[in-house]
Amino acid sequence: MSALKERLAAIRGEVEDALARFLPSAEGDLTRLHEAYRYSSLEGGKRVRPALALLACEAAGGEPSHALAAGCAVELIHVYSLVHDDLPAMDDDDLRRGRPTNHKVYGDAIAILVGDGLQTQAFELLVREYGEDPALALDLVRLLGEGARKMVYGQAIDMAAPEHFPKEEAALEELHRHKTGALLRASVLLGARVAGLRPGEARYEALDTYSQALGLAFQVADDILDCTADTATLGKTAGKDVEQGKLTYVALLGLDGARAKAKALEVQACSALNEFGEAAETLRALAHYVVSREA
Repeated sequence: MSALKERLAAIRGEVEDALARFLPSAEGDLTRLHEAYRYSSLEGGKRVRPALALLACEAAGGEPSHALAAGCAVELIHVYSLVHDDLPAMDDDDLRRGRPTNHKVYGDAIAILVGDGLQTQAFELLVREYGEDPALALDLVRLLGEGARKMVYGQAIDMAAPEHFPKEEAALEELHRHKTGALLRASVLLGARVAGLRPGEARYEALDTYSQALGLAFQVADDILDCTADTATLGKTAGKDVEQGKLTYVALLGLDGARAKAKALEVQACSALNEFGEAAETLRALAHYVVSREA
């Protein structure tokens, strides 16, 4: 696991540096808006999504640095979703990544604009960095757009009255394959596509299977942490879903059942990578990290 931690730390550093370059500097007439972009985008987060893009590219035989811009694009979408998710009209939270949320620092209006701006910059980044290969750039835009659209769909389901949400595992899985899993899936497939794999090819479909199992495992682990870790450890308000009456994997399956579910999804994700051999060892380790993480 120490090797994985070292690799993830290196990727975080690369992503931080790249995001700092890609984002507008906090100068000129839009200083406050640009400060707010950088406040939520830099110096925080595990950067799991860009890591997945780089590691999937590597497993598929590509040069991982070629997927850095794609990983940053999906991270910008992720950050936008967090900024909007924390707004009073959504989950109404005061803490994110151990700091006051964007709207608490800059106000609701700026926070809305930050989300809008980061989303559009993500697609601009893909076109600018991969535009010399129009077919590739178009595919990357499609993959990220699909991931973002499904994430929004999942958020809409999650915002519906919790008392009407079906108390069924299938319904919970449908919700989280969209809200949480869609961007994680997009991250892996962006990396696969940058490496030259195409939909329909066996290795592309294997990475797709991995990504979908990993996305669900990530959410199950989140639900476990939400009821076992404290706010200081999580960097966000603990117990929020239970407080709001939302159905979680722990509420549905119990703590032991949720842990067993997460482990089964880890096994499923890793099994999908069999034909990659040692080239996918870091992706396997990342699946284990997702399930066993403590924050």
